[in-house]
Amino acid sequence: MNADPAKTHEVRKFAHKSPFISARFDPQGRFVFAGAQDNTVQRYELASGKQATLAAHQSWVRAIAFSPDGNTTYTGGYDGRLMWWETAAEQPKPARTLDAHQGWLRAIAVSADGKLLATCGNDNLVKVWNAAEGKLVHELKGHTRHVYHVVFHPSASGPEAPRLVSGDLLSQFKDWDAATGKHVRDLKAADIHKYDPSFQADYGGPYCLAFSPDGKFLAAGGITNVTNAFAGIGNAAVTVFDWAKGEKVQLHKPKENINGKAFGAVYHPQGLLIVAGGGAAGGFLFFFKQDQPNEFHQVKLPASARDLALHKDGLQLAVPCHDSHVRIYAMKAAEAKK
Repeated sequence: MNADPAKTHEVRKFAHKSPFISARFDPQGRFVFAGAQDNTVQRYELASGKQATLAAHQSWVRAIAFSPDGNTTYTGGYDGRLMWWETAAEQPKPARTLDAHQGWLRAIAVSADGKLLATCGNDNLVKVWNAAEGKLVHELKGHTRHVYHVVFHPSASGPEAPRLVSGDLLSQFKDWDAATGKHVRDLKAADIHKYDPSFQADYGGPYCLAFSPDGKFLAAGGITNVTNAFAGIGNAAVTVFDWAKGEKVQLHKPKENINGKAFGAVYHPQGLLIVAGGGAAGGFLFFFKQDQPNEFHQVKLPASARDLALHKDGLQLAVPCHDSHVRIYAMKAAEAKK
């Protein structure tokens, strides 16, 4: 079934006692995992709504990822720790814990073949790990500020595999050969970074980072037109690069200058970029076409969105919200009530 963004509607929601900051569907499509501000990750079974708690981190968990088969879950917290979990365990306990970064661990990425993990954090480092054994493979240096996000190129073979991209507070992006640890090139997304002379502070960086399924485009989402770094006032925006050329080819922005950030972005197999935004203006879903700077459809959310995930069926979206709910949206016609 093809997704129809114009028919996007909420189909269910899962409640917790604390605001959510992250969400991911497992690759098998059984669960949605969501990190909350009480330092836990909540796992909800989509079919039954059954809830389980992953409680081992000592700070917020923004980073959630999975092995390609979906049997192992990886979490990274602002406590700097990287953990391995059995995805469907009745009573989840960490199978392995590493002190991966000094300060916040902000993001996790998994290579297409599942053999490598990449993490990044506030120690200005990117680290590559052996997924099976948890051993450090490479420590990648070069960023001068906090590293906000990492993502592997989707190609499982050829010259692009395993290529890794990392982006920092200054919206400086580095392209790495993850197999050798070699730095390949730099990219810059000037639109999602601003130095505020009033507060003498930099503001920006990729709050989300995603490759298109074919690997031709790289989307980096964050905030543009920053007028107040202290209060985080600006507009949600996504810079898109042509991967082969390493050049910016598009800047996606809402038609209205909505105050907030692009906290989550996913490419849909139908060639669409879906973005979850949130901030003082509330929460939104934006749907973009590659050749158009503005959205062709938007959905107003009940609360600010903090991340975004796409189910393997290509129809369901998970949106973790500041009001302590994870909402599931379906991009299809609503079913008639029985």
